[in-house]
Amino acid sequence: MSKSLNNSEKINIIVEKLNEMYDIRFFENKDPYRVLIRTILSQRTRDANTDQATRNLFNKYKDIHGIVDADIEDVEKLIKPAGFFKVKAGRIKEVSTILLDQYGGKVPEDMKELLKLPGVGRKTANCVLVFAFEKPAIPVDTHVHRISNRWGIVNTNTPEKTEEELMKVVPKDLWILLNDLMVQFGQTICKPIHPQCEICNLTEFCDYYKNEL
Repeated sequence: MSKSLNNSEKINIIVEKLNEMYDIRFFENKDPYRVLIRTILSQRTRDANTDQATRNLFNKYKDIHGIVDADIEDVEKLIKPAGFFKVKAGRIKEVSTILLDQYGGKVPEDMKELLKLPGVGRKTANCVLVFAFEKPAIPVDTHVHRISNRWGIVNTNTPEKTEEELMKVVPKDLWILLNDLMVQFGQTICKPIHPQCEICNLTEFCDYYKNEL
């Protein structure tokens, strides 16, 4: 079946199937500043750790003003569950100060402006656009990059190139859904090591399954 489909048709069917398997998980709080800070905390750690660190931080400091004025050692202690806490605390303080000084305390809704913030790459910026502002974008993390290549939707070596190629083949009305559905699929079935192909209902669309197994 999948051999006769082009990539746009293939991704449409895949997203439809994933949407039947998973519920979209939007952040508890869509405040753009909290989404930005949570995304910074999420780098190189698990969701559970990110959630704990985010709760710790915002339970004590309710807004950007509190975090800018906070002692960095206290921020480090609060976000320790997220790992790399010294680097992340410094980044959070720096970004927060810039937002307050240059943007009136508001997180910009524009990719170009988001990328001017220190340590904010395309994945983080896209997460803010999708999860805070519900603007069409495709955040590409390790799950999205890996799975897109396994499916054969793209043939890329970097997340940046994966994003570029996905934007060509994924209908824009699916962009907001794509990241969270693929992340859940990557966490539960299409894992980095030992993907559970035996229980996957997308193998007919998967080049990895056809070629590697």
